[in-house]
Amino acid sequence: MTDYYSVLGVPKSASQEEIKKAYRKGALKYHPDKNPGDSGAERKFKEVSEAYEILSNEEKKRIYDQYGADALKGGMGGGPRGPQGFSSMEEALRTFMGAFGGGRTASSGDGFFDSFFGFEEAEPAGREGASKKMNLTISFEEAMRGVEKEVSLNNYAPCDVCHGSGAASPQAIKRCMRCQGTGQVHQTRGFFSVAAHCPACHGRGKTISELCSGCQGGGRVKKKKNINLKVPAGVDTGTCLRMTGYGDAGEAGAPAGDLYVYITVQPSEIFERHGDDVILRLPLSISEAALGCKKEMPSPADGMCRITIPEGTQTGKVFRVGRLGFPNVHGQGRGDLLIEVLVEIPVNLSKEQKEILRQFSETEGPHNAPNKRSFLDKLKSIFGIG
Repeated sequence: MTDYYSVLGVPKSASQEEIKKAYRKGALKYHPDKNPGDSGAERKFKEVSEAYEILSNEEKKRIYDQYGADALKGGMGGGPRGPQGFSSMEEALRTFMGAFGGGRTASSGDGFFDSFFGFEEAEPAGREGASKKMNLTISFEEAMRGVEKEVSLNNYAPCDVCHGSGAASPQAIKRCMRCQGTGQVHQTRGFFSVAAHCPACHGRGKTISELCSGCQGGGRVKKKKNINLKVPAGVDTGTCLRMTGYGDAGEAGAPAGDLYVYITVQPSEIFERHGDDVILRLPLSISEAALGCKKEMPSPADGMCRITIPEGTQTGKVFRVGRLGFPNVHGQGRGDLLIEVLVEIPVNLSKEQKEILRQFSETEGPHNAPNKRSFLDKLKSIFGIG
């Protein structure tokens, strides 16, 4: 009994993609033009072709799995079967051509078949519309909260007169006589029949006897239109938004291209972004840092926030306020607000202020400047000075 799964070298649970991949590998290996005069290779080529013909058809595969190969005798093309499966090489080659896209090899990596058959990849009957790109600049605050912007596009759109058909009227659309409406013609090359797009109708299967006056048969016209573009919260400079179907309309009813929007976020005058976190640098006077204070400051998320600065706060100290940063553009939480302290040294002191500082300096001790004391101790231990 013929075991088609063993012939292709796949398990019974193999998917259609696995079956097709196994057949392509075997067909390329045993093809008669790669093995001229080898009757064994010819027999194997017929076997793998018959196995693929059965297993690639869901109905035939179901019958085979349930009743075996005998239940399909005479049912794969109407002709009687010999002991070696396909009754003729023509049938096996027909299966081969169908598995390789009706006219070209599918990334076999072997240029032999392309050069022998002279295969050329035909243009599609209707080309997909071109994709477009545009740049959009938004403010720091708009990136934080999200925004809807009206933008103007100048794209090819389906013709309003013919609704994309390119014909003056429905009656002007005729079935192509050369390909009989199939969109394909078959060219015989030796004992091969190669399918290609019909040159008369360019693969559409239809011809137009009278062109549309609005688009001159193109089915598309240039149009300017405004669209509302929704920019999600959390975007950053370099973010690319894909707007499916907002590019040029396709030809002959083919899908439209896409619109790619590249975002630029203007910098803020007071905030700095690091990922989803936002940094605010807070200047403090010496007295505020030494004595401690309460500060109310702007928050990029909620307007204002209030924090307590403890006594003895040093320059560079960072206070973290949770969930006041940017929302993650992928919906994975929210960043924090990081407040970095910058202690300012006073300038343009009056005589009275200078005198107060001199008096204060006379009362300073090591406990008032722990960082200075630590630094001097390190110098002493390393260089023996201080």
